[in-house]
Parts: sequence; C-alpha cells; structure tokens
Amino acid sequence: MSERVARDDGSASTDPLAEPRGSALEVLSVATRLGLTSFGGPVAHLGYFREEYVRRRKWISENVYADLVALCQFLPGPTSSQVGIAIGLVRAGLPGAVASWLGFTLPSAIALVALAFGLQRLGATDAGWLHGLKIAAVAVVANAVWGMARSLAPDRERATVAIVSAIVVLSWPGALGQVLVIAVAGLVGWRLLTGSSGEKRVSLPPTVRRRTAVASLVVFFGLLGLLPLVRPVATNQAFVMFDSFFRVGSLVFGGGHVVLPLLQAEVVPPGWVTNSEFVAGYGAAQAVPGPLFTFAAFLGAAMHEKPNGIAGAAIALVAIFLPTFFMVVGALPFLSALRTRAGFQSALRGINAAVVGLLLAALYHPVWTSAIKTSADLALALVTFALLALWSVPVWLVVVIAALGGAALGAR
Repeated sequence: MSERVARDDGSASTDPLAEPRGSALEVLSVATRLGLTSFGGPVAHLGYFREEYVRRRKWISENVYADLVALCQFLPGPTSSQVGIAIGLVRAGLPGAVASWLGFTLPSAIALVALAFGLQRLGATDAGWLHGLKIAAVAVVANAVWGMARSLAPDRERATVAIVSAIVVLSWPGALGQVLVIAVAGLVGWRLLTGSSGEKRVSLPPTVRRRTAVASLVVFFGLLGLLPLVRPVATNQAFVMFDSFFRVGSLVFGGGHVVLPLLQAEVVPPGWVTNSEFVAGYGAAQAVPGPLFTFAAFLGAAMHEKPNGIAGAAIALVAIFLPTFFMVVGALPFLSALRTRAGFQSALRGINAAVVGLLLAALYHPVWTSAIKTSADLALALVTFALLALWSVPVWLVVVIAALGGAALGAR
C-alpha cells in the first residue's frame, strides 16, 4: 500500500504520508511544544514546522510540505497556522486539525490574556533575551531556506525562479506582490518546467470527503456574507465582536503584521480598547511564541465592555481563526486530487521554487534586518545556525541558547 519516493541522493524511502496516520493526542503534543517555542513570526514558524514535521518526525515529505505552504500562501489568514492545521488534518483527520490549532495557538493566547489582565505591569519588550529570540529566528529561517532550496530549486531553472521571486518580493513588499509572484511562478512552471524534475510525486491520503470540503466553503462564504447583513440589527455585543474578528480573519492575505491595521480599525474607533492599549498589546504579542493572530485574544480580554475577560478572549480567538479552518478543510482535498496530475505538478515546481524565493526575501526582511544589528549579533546567529544545521541540535534548545546569548549581549 505504501508508495515510494526518491530522496535527494537517489535512494528510495517510504513517504510518511503513505504510512498509517497518527492520533490527535500525538498531534496535540507536538503542536503544543511548537506553540511554546516557535518565536520569530510566521516565516520562522515555517522553519520550525519543517524542522519538526519534515526532518525530525518525517510525518510528511519535503515536496508535500512545500505544496502545503504554497497552497496556504493563496488563502486568506495566517499562513503558518494554516500549514499547521493542514499537517494536523493530513496526520489525524479533523481531530488532528483541531489539535494542531489548539497546541500551536493556546500557549501564546493564554500568555496574552494574562498580560491583558495585568496591563499596568507589562514589562518592556526590548530586553536582551527577546533580541536573542529574534536571532534564533534568523538561524531557523536560514536553515529552512538552505534545506528547501536544495530539494525544491536544485537546478538552474528553478534556482532562477527562486532568485527572481526574492528580488520581486523585496522590491514590491506586501501580500499582493507575494500572491502575484506565486501565480506567475506557477504559470512559468506549467509552461517551462514540464518534465524538468525526476522525482516521483505521491498523492496525499484521504483527509476529508469532498462533500465536507464543499460544505466548509459554503459555510465560510455564507457567514462572510450573512454576518454583516445581520449586524446592523443585532443587539448582542458578542455577535458584533464575532462579526468583526471573523471578517478580519477572512480578508487578510499575508497574515502576520498585515492584520494589525484591520484589527485597529475594528476595535479602536468604537472604543472597545484605547489606541495605547492596542499598541501595548501589539508589543506584548512580539514577546510570545506562536501566531500573531493570538493578539485577538488580548483584545477580547481587554475590551471595555462585556463580553471581555476570558469570554471575550475566547470569542475573538475563535472568530479570527475560524475562517482558516473553513478554507483549509475546503481547499486541501482538491490539492490532493490535483497534485498527481502532470500539468499541476509542473506548475507546483515553479510555485515551490517561488516559495523558496519568498523565504529568502523574508530572511533578509524582516528577519535579518530586525535581528542583526552588530557583529556580536552576527556571531550569535552563526553559532545558532551551526548548531541547528550542522550538529542537529533540537530547535527548542537552540532557542534557549539564543535567548541566553541575547541576554548576555544585552548585559554587556
């Protein structure tokens, strides 16, 4: 029953996707550890995911991982969370998707809710240990770019696509530029990269039924259209909150920091939180691991009117992530069907090379530019990269070492 794929060295190995799937508890355990240690933003998260799910646990192959990243780049919402949910879905079905989201999201959400309760005691977010975490992100992303480039852009054609993609994204920052680069790379792959790769592709195992996928998309678009129509006559503040955060989660492409202006427009003008509270919460969100979208939990907890506290945090958190579930569940089965077709495989070669370019661009900005300020920072980044790439030190330990190194540099 299992299928075999070619490794980079030409030997054969069993693709983990063809093996029996795991349990939701297994997914929850791994995702929680990632949720506690994945500092550095969405691009760094993709590096952490690759290290854990592809290299260490071999739940999915490099090609499948790149396909999932490419798919999620097209979807609205937080890309790293979408990739994690998709991996959980592949590994253990719908319960695995929920477990992946809970494990990766709750640690930072709980921390931000606690910070909302003690806002007056919120400490500075420019401490040395925090800067060390940013340097760890440089090592993680650099290692991801290095590994993915060797397998996804190994020839001149795809390496050229990756480099051009990085140049375009750096010259034209923003979600729109990224989506267009991926689309053009897909067309280039479809027309020019046919048969340029010798790897044998494998299909994803069944995840959800197509009728379930279609129903998920119908519910998503139904809520997106219906909630704003009902809002003007709604008297329930919880419903109004749900609509605001659901709409933000549905319309943000690129995820991460792109969500901030939309969130600010939803919560500050009506007086739900003050602008100073909003900025303080944003600063706190940079100091915790996990997805930046958990900032919604802080806002829900800090609301000046009910529901707030734990209830407000839960409503905001669920509402902003719910579109991600609908979109991933709705899109993944069709990726499973398409990726075995020759034309789609050719397009994916171009898209995957473009993803390498996007990661390369993100390695420079914002990861490198926000972390490497001095020669000492560069030295710590090289040490952490060597530990990760050459000595296979666990990512969580690299994060701890970087934090301690950053604290030491800050104390000088």
